[in-house]
Amino acid sequence: MTFRPEPPFAEQQQEVPGHTEQMDPRPDHGEDSYIGYGRLNNRKAIVTGGDSGIGRAVALAFAREGADVLISYLNEDDDAAETKRLVEDAGRKAVLVPGDISDPEHARAVVAKAVEAFGRVDVLVNNAAYQHTFAEIEDIADDEWEKTFAINMHAMFYLCKAAVPHMREGSSIINTTSVNADKPLPTLLAYATTKGAIHNFTAGLAQMLAKRGIRVNAVAPGPVWTPLIPSTMPADQVKSFGQETPIGRAAQPAELAPPYVMLASDEASYISGATIPVTGGTPFL
Repeated sequence: MTFRPEPPFAEQQQEVPGHTEQMDPRPDHGEDSYIGYGRLNNRKAIVTGGDSGIGRAVALAFAREGADVLISYLNEDDDAAETKRLVEDAGRKAVLVPGDISDPEHARAVVAKAVEAFGRVDVLVNNAAYQHTFAEIEDIADDEWEKTFAINMHAMFYLCKAAVPHMREGSSIINTTSVNADKPLPTLLAYATTKGAIHNFTAGLAQMLAKRGIRVNAVAPGPVWTPLIPSTMPADQVKSFGQETPIGRAAQPAELAPPYVMLASDEASYISGATIPVTGGTPFL
C-alpha cells in the first residue's frame, strides 16, 4: 500500500503560485505508481495548470495512457519543465505554453498552439485555479474578486469556446470544480463561489454540446496537497490541511488522476453533465 502523508505538516509558506520542490512533504503525482493501459492512445489533450499539483498528475497519467499533452501554465517554468520531462519519458509529445489564461487572447492562443502541434483537440482539462484566504468580506479587494473569477471561470469559457470547433465526436471536456461548490469555506469566499459556477457551467455546457457528441464533466476534489496550499493559506492552516476529512488527510495529486482518465476515455461514453467527487469521504451534493 502506498504511503500517504497525514497532518500535521511542517508550517510553510511560499509566494503565489508556489513551487513543488519547496513543499514538505513533496507531493506524489504518480511518478512511481501510475501504470497506463492505453486507454487514451493517440488522444490530443490540453491541461491547464499542468505544471504542478493535479494538473501534473493528470498530464503524467494521460501520457502513460497514450496521449500527447499541451501543458498550459502561468510562469512556473521549473515545475512545467519537470512535467514535460514526465510526459516525454512516457514516450509522448509535450508542448509547454506559459501565460495568463484569464486573457482571452492568450486562452485562444493556447488552443491554437495545440491545434498547430497536434492537428486537433480530443480532451480539454480546465484545471488551472487561483484562491486566497480572507477572514472578512471587507478584506476582499474588488480586483481580488475579479481576478479569481477571471482565472477560475472566465478562462474556462474562453478555452471551451476556442476548443470546441477543433473537437470531434467522442471528445471530452473535464472541468475541475471543488467540494467548495457544495460546502463553501467562508475564508475562501471568492474561490468557492467560482467553483459553484463551474459546477453549473459544466451541467449546462454538457447539454449544449451533447448534439455534437462532445461530453462535458467535472471532478470535485476535496483538499489536495499542491503548491497552491502553502502559497495561498496561512501557515497554521497548512499545518493541519486535510485533517477535517473523514479519511483524515489531504489527497495526493496522484489520487485525483484516475477519474480524469476515465472521463477522458471511451469508458465514459454515456457520462456527461456529471461531477465526480474525490473528497476523502466528505459528502458532496
